[in-house]
This record gives sequence, C-alpha cells and structure tokens, in this order.
Amino acid sequence: MNLIHGDCLEILPGLDAASIDLVVTSPPYNLGISYQSFRDTAPRAEYLAWCRRWAAELRRVMTDDASFFLNVGSAPANPLMPHQLILELTDGENPLFTLQNTFHWIKSITIRTPDSRQTSAGHFKPINSKRFVNDCHEFVFHLTKTGNVELDRRAAGVPYVHKSNIARWGHTGGADLRCRGNTWFIPYDTIVSRDKERPHPATFPVELAELCVLIHGKVRESRMLDPFLGIGSAAIAAQKLGVAHFTGIELDAHYLDIARERLEAAQRRRDEELPLE
Repeated sequence: MNLIHGDCLEILPGLDAASIDLVVTSPPYNLGISYQSFRDTAPRAEYLAWCRRWAAELRRVMTDDASFFLNVGSAPANPLMPHQLILELTDGENPLFTLQNTFHWIKSITIRTPDSRQTSAGHFKPINSKRFVNDCHEFVFHLTKTGNVELDRRAAGVPYVHKSNIARWGHTGGADLRCRGNTWFIPYDTIVSRDKERPHPATFPVELAELCVLIHGKVRESRMLDPFLGIGSAAIAAQKLGVAHFTGIELDAHYLDIARERLEAAQRRRDEELPLE
C-alpha cells in the first residue's frame, strides 16, 4: 500500500510505463465543490485541458489490457460536464481512450413493487428548485486503450432469483450468478455527523470501487492506482479484496491522513471478525 502526498501531475511522470493494471478514481468535478486544497471553479476549457494532461499520464502508465474506471458526477444546472469530459478523453484526432462501458451509480431509486406499491431506497441531496428534480445518480465510465479488454463479468454478479434459470440458460455455466449489468444501486451509509464520518465533500462508497476491481478481474495480480485518493475509498477496497499492489496519490495532506486512519480502522474490523483458531 503506497500512499503519496502530492500533485498527481508531478507524481505520475515518475511511475514506470505500463506498470498499472487498474485505475479507479474520481477527480474534482469542476462544479464549485469546496475542497481544502483545490480550486474547483476553473473555466471549462481550462478544466478539460487539465483533465487531458493527467489522463495522458494515466494512459502511459497503464498496460495495454488495463481498465480505467472514472467516476464523474454533474449538477442539474451543469449537466453537460461528464459528457464533455468523456468526449475530451475519447473523441477527436488523438483520443486517449475508448469508452468500453458506461455504468450508472444509483444513489436513490423509487420502484413499483409487485403489489403496485411505490417504495424508495437510498439517499440523495434534496434540491429546492422549480426547474430541476433531485439528482440521484453519477456516471462511472469504463475506459480502455482498445475497447477490447476482457472482463470478469460475474465476479461482481448477483444470484438468480429463479434458480430454474441456472439450468435453462447455457450462458450460466451452471453458476448461480448473473452479470450485474450497468446500473449499480449503492446507497451511502446513513451518517450522524458529516464532519466526522464523511469529511470529504465528494467521496464515493467503498463498494463502488470494489465492483470496479471485481469486474476488471485478476484481483490478486493487479497493480491498482487512484491518482485522486481523497479519503481512501479505493484504497480500502483494494486492501479488502487483496489487490497485489495499490498506489494512491492525494494533494491534500489532511485527506491523506484520514485515508490512512480509515485503512487502519478497516483492517482492525476485519481482524476482529476473523474466527479464533
């Protein structure tokens, strides 16, 4: 576990080419979020150019069959940002990546039950507006160099509700797991104090990073990177799943300290759960 304090644009050039198998990260969204050490209000063209700079370094350090999972959110008043960013990285004369999959991180959802009741699950930040509805999802773009990277689709799979389908469909291979698909319902844990339990203004759940790691596959052989570590959700996922090597880069020393504390706390919880021999 290698956690580095610094600017990723200064740290990434020091990493070896083709030394990373998996990137899972969430950069600043340029939506005016209040970080401690970063100005999140750059002009759009300046922001996109900055993103292309660090993304080019990511491409250099990634192997040819590496996966890059990029979590990006938007704001109702600024809905084009994720799409502009992904076009910056995948379109034009010199695209850096191919967009292989688009996942939707669903934070809250309302569904109709079989008995025709409507029920809601999850959490969202309410919006007081006469123009916009509550924003309950973010994107996770799966980028690769070629668009042809094979994945372990069922590593993050879900059991069949109707077990007869296991034998009915040949693609199951007799396993009670089906591909989860590209909509991931991952609610935030309920918290009492945001300052103490979620001190970073734009972090993603550990489970989201876990799904990325599992779907890419080759978990215990992977060399994983998060160039915008924040308070360490990707690092905790890597530690929990037994990723071979993890590198995290974080500009803010305070967030990095919290990431280290969270890693230690997560490891203590796992140690306490181990059965006595």
